Amino acid sequence: MPDDSISLLPAHEIARRVRAREVSPVEVLDACMAQVDAHNGTLNALVTMNHGARDEAEALERRIARGEDVGPLAGLPVGIKDVTEVAGVRTTYCSPLFTDHVPTEDAAVVRRLRAAGAVILGKTNTPEFAAGGNTWNHVFGRTLNPWNPERSAGGSTGGGAAGLATGMFALAQGTDLGGSLRIPASFCGIVGLRPSVGLVPTWPQEYAWDPVQVTGVMGRTAEDVALGLQSIAGPGEYAPLAQPVAGRDFGAAVRGADVRGKRFAYCRDIAGIGIDPDVERVCRDAAFALHDAGARVEEIDLDLAYARKPFLALRGHWFVSQLYPYLDRVDEFGVNVANNVRAGLKVTPTELAEAEVTRKRIWEEFRALFRTWDQLLTPTMAVPPFPVVENFPRTVAGKEMETYIDWVAPTFVLSMTGLPVASVPAGLDAEGMPVGLQIVAPPQGEERALATAGIVQRLRPLPHPPVLSHGG
Repeated sequence: MPDDSISLLPAHEIARRVRAREVSPVEVLDACMAQVDAHNGTLNALVTMNHGARDEAEALERRIARGEDVGPLAGLPVGIKDVTEVAGVRTTYCSPLFTDHVPTEDAAVVRRLRAAGAVILGKTNTPEFAAGGNTWNHVFGRTLNPWNPERSAGGSTGGGAAGLATGMFALAQGTDLGGSLRIPASFCGIVGLRPSVGLVPTWPQEYAWDPVQVTGVMGRTAEDVALGLQSIAGPGEYAPLAQPVAGRDFGAAVRGADVRGKRFAYCRDIAGIGIDPDVERVCRDAAFALHDAGARVEEIDLDLAYARKPFLALRGHWFVSQLYPYLDRVDEFGVNVANNVRAGLKVTPTELAEAEVTRKRIWEEFRALFRTWDQLLTPTMAVPPFPVVENFPRTVAGKEMETYIDWVAPTFVLSMTGLPVASVPAGLDAEGMPVGLQIVAPPQGEERALATAGIVQRLRPLPHPPVLSHGG
């Protein structure tokens, strides 16, 4: 029988044990598959398995036996979001238009994960074309939350978050346009990082010069995210946007983290939509707990509500650009994607210009903020995980939302900045559901965001999700 406990170890510890030959890649894979067998039938996190995963693990095992260095992700099973191509593995974009699509080559991020020694376990559930903060689609259905299967796992990387929280894989790859790595991280009690635009190449995609969506990873710990990021960051041959990585060591930043003397600003509601009082309480407690680590924390007023409407213009433009080859088939998309494309087709040049001017304004506002503060802390979500049968929550703290996407404004207004933003578990609310805290760092400040996330995790540790003790 496989040792299921291996699957719940931090990814960096699993990789260390594999490199030290204390456990083999096949044993790690078996442990993760035991978790898939136990919990995926309930949670619906993985939607397509990579049937070559065992061959990949066995090949790594032979290389290790020969004394080869197989890379920093040695034997780590990884879940790949089903909008990211894996050669020979069905990739549907969770859309009925592509139910039988099998790519012939890996996406750039998958190539890098493989080169670093990872094993591709399978594809994780997401809304159609990653459109939405609740993971459901007409191809595979809904992903459920491992803390309460009646609640949403968040989205759009919801399958990655639910599978990661339950040990189905050690790292989860995903994308983030308006919060898709941070929302499910908050709802499922794990760490997600939206990296700077261009730090990780997103290829292939139709919108090659995309200034908003990014590719990244989620992990059970900040150090795990750092390990994954180290393996996938850097300029790409086909990606025109890039960030420098030479000399950067994300893992060392987490391991050597020290916030003594650092200045943190805390803002309770950056998007002006209101916030659930219990969610805010948990985030406030976590933010001010950094005092215990020697930091200075003060509450500030920061109103980014002006960025909400301009972001929706950019979002609409993104959907039209990304799905341009299929504009004649809009009626075949699900309601969320179809409505986003139709909204994008109505965006005017003036509205796009306003959006770009707003991005300049928010960039300059953060430049000014970082002259006084080292990082910004703010709740990831304004609401706790809501019933999974709802497409989205209609109200926040009793206030009706203006649009179906407005409830994720606390994440999407920060997407406008292009800055690195982490979501780290801040604690549990009164119903025992995870609450995430966002950490916004200065330009090229992934190390700082992850270092602070690591300290928050040490100060505010979470137990394992209840589904692990209750069974599948």
